[in-house]
Parts: sequence; structure tokens; C-alpha cells
Amino acid sequence: RLAGAGLDVAGYDISEAVRSTLVDEGLAMTDTLAAALAGRKLVLTSLPDPKAVTEAWLGDGGIVAHAEPDSVIVELSTIDPGTMTTVAEAAAGRGLKVVDCPVSGSPKEAGEGNLVLLIGADEAVIEEIEPVVELLGNTWKHTGPVGTAKVVKIVNNMMSMGNVLVAAEAFALGTAAGVEPAKLYDVLSVSGGRSHHFTKRFPNALAGNFDPGFKMELGEKDLSLGVELGRACRMPTPTASLVRNIYALALAQGHQGRDIVALLDMYNNWSAES
Repeated sequence: RLAGAGLDVAGYDISEAVRSTLVDEGLAMTDTLAAALAGRKLVLTSLPDPKAVTEAWLGDGGIVAHAEPDSVIVELSTIDPGTMTTVAEAAAGRGLKVVDCPVSGSPKEAGEGNLVLLIGADEAVIEEIEPVVELLGNTWKHTGPVGTAKVVKIVNNMMSMGNVLVAAEAFALGTAAGVEPAKLYDVLSVSGGRSHHFTKRFPNALAGNFDPGFKMELGEKDLSLGVELGRACRMPTPTASLVRNIYALALAQGHQGRDIVALLDMYNNWSAES
């Protein structure tokens, strides 16, 4: 998205295969993280989990060690707030400015510049990155200091994963009880039980398309982050714990790599077996 908007973008990924694919798509890629950072005053990281963020920021040859002085580092991943504040403090110790900026949306929405961005940072730093933020998404919300955006993203995803699970269970029950799937969707999509993810994902499921916009394993990971955040705050999260267990069950039953709406396929398989 940023390269297509005319920005000078250099990328890096630890996977040589991914780097090669992105070069074929026309992006400038480097063979090392240090090379990608050289001469860059704005750095964005988007990574799958807290371990990857910690290694990319704090590892040998990482961002904190090699970023240009006074750079702005924007962290886009969905990770726990503790990891976010830890890497931010290390970066600040080197004079780097940090923006906590998880995003909501699919790869398609990223490519179109239609992400929703949650931003935790000093307002003066936000002003520095606003032109880039506006390229990524036309909706962004300031949540407070670094770390707060990760909290908001975690609780948002707890809600989203729960919505999809309940919708899958209810929809599968409706069809098992004899309602034709297309008719059921037609009614539910305008009824009180609908949600953003129901109207966004279930048409694909009804067409048998479970290609990932958001993978099942990422859903399970985000629910785990919610449960761990609850533990850190000494607040029980029994609903999120149950939902996480069912996502883990879906993974165990072979739905890894598929979109989270494949929960519907799992329920339909259970119905067919009964």
C-alpha cells in the first residue's frame, strides 16, 4: 500500500522465500534488517506474536540497535501490552520514538487503505506519522499512551472471535433444523443478532470459501492474549477461555490455515456426523 502510494519503501522478512515473493511483486527488499533500517526515519513492524516482536526489536542486529537516531518506530502487531512497553522503553533509551499501533482489517483492506488503526503514543509523535497513517486507513483512534492500543486490540479481538463462534454455532443449528442456508443468511444479516464479522465472513463460508482473511491460529493466539491479560489484571475471563478452547479444538480438527469462519464448517461436520 505504501509503495503503491509512491513512498520509498524498503522491506525485510526473516524468510528468504517471503523476501523473494515480495521482490517478484515489485517491492524493494533487503537481506538483513540492518540494511532495511539504514537511512530510514520511519520504521513499521508487523509480526505474528510477542516472541517475534521481541527478537526483531531487541535481538542482535535488531531495531533498537540499528535504527537511525530520532527515528519513529510504529509497531502494528497484535501482542500483549507488556511486551509493547518493554520494547518501547528500550527504544526510548536510544532516543527512538515509538508508536503502539495495532490494526483491524484484512489484507484486502490493508491494500485498499481501509484499515482501522488504534494508536497509543504521544500526540506530537502521532502528528509526525499522520500522513502515513492516513494512507493505511481512514479511521484511527487515539487510545492513550504506548501499551493502551494493544489492550484495546486484544479486547476487540476477544469480542470478534466470540461473535464469529456464536454465529457459527447458531447458523449451523438453524440449517440442521431445516432452514435453507441462503435464506437463513438473508434474514440473519438484517436481524438483531448480526455482527460486522457475520456479514463480512459468512457469504464466503456459504460459498465454501475458507481462504484466510484472518487465520484460525491467529484467532486462537489473540484469545490467549486476552486470557493472559485477564490473569495479569487478576480478572477472570471465563467466556474468553471457553472460546479459546473451541478455537484450539478447531485447530486440532484440521482447520489451521483457514479463515476463522471455518468454525461453521466444523459445526456442520459435527451435524453431519450426528
